[in-house]
Amino acid sequence: MKFLAATIASLALIAPAAQAQETKAMPTSRPVLTRDDVRMVAPALDRYMQERLLGDVWTRPGLAPRDRSIATLAALIARNQTIEMPYYLNVALDNGVKPSEISGIVTHLAFYSGWANAMSAVAVATDVFAERKIGADQLPAVSPALLPLDQASEADRASRVGRQFGAAFPGVVQYTTDILFLDLWLRPDLAPRDRSLVTISALIASGQMAQLAGHLNRAMDNGLTQAEAAEAITHLAFYVGWPNVFSAMPVAKDVFEKRPR
Repeated sequence: MKFLAATIASLALIAPAAQAQETKAMPTSRPVLTRDDVRMVAPALDRYMQERLLGDVWTRPGLAPRDRSIATLAALIARNQTIEMPYYLNVALDNGVKPSEISGIVTHLAFYSGWANAMSAVAVATDVFAERKIGADQLPAVSPALLPLDQASEADRASRVGRQFGAAFPGVVQYTTDILFLDLWLRPDLAPRDRSLVTISALIASGQMAQLAGHLNRAMDNGLTQAEAAEAITHLAFYVGWPNVFSAMPVAKDVFEKRPR
């Protein structure tokens, strides 16, 4: 017992020092590709990027630049692709996405894409926020007053999930209700429509089509139009790849056809 107590005491002393050393070892700058870098490796890719992606896709009228930024950031975070994240964080801010909304996107995707992906996004956003002098006063409250809950819709969702998984996975079902749908989805730092756009973009980006129909219906209930949803999927083809989008299109098409006119 004395040996165990001594070991615990020594670990308590070592842990803060190790943590401080780890913090010092973390890089303070992250690689950012320049156009010259791209041209040195893939000049044809540079042409596609300038002419088709930036010169065409981002100027299409079916989806506002702000929405394109939200979908793009969600895809990058979901796929933990941090190289281009500083550029697109700046584009998002220039397109009218507020710092509080970026904070909300990162927080939301911790639950839909995993904690580690959200932490990677935090590491990149820290530098961008510092460069643009974005302070705590522009970030959402930790525990804000929540948006109103649609009691009937939530009761239906909870009942369906409970019947399907409650007996086998009571912990997941309980957390899904308590954290996701009675808290996260009601936070006001993202409008419900934007939160839905983030979610469906992340699902498509990570190839998770099983929940796409439910969340696409929720997105359209929250105000995303069919035309906007279709254009968001078109936009995402360039950021998540054609195979993921071709997997998403049959699901989305089925949702569109079954929605009441």
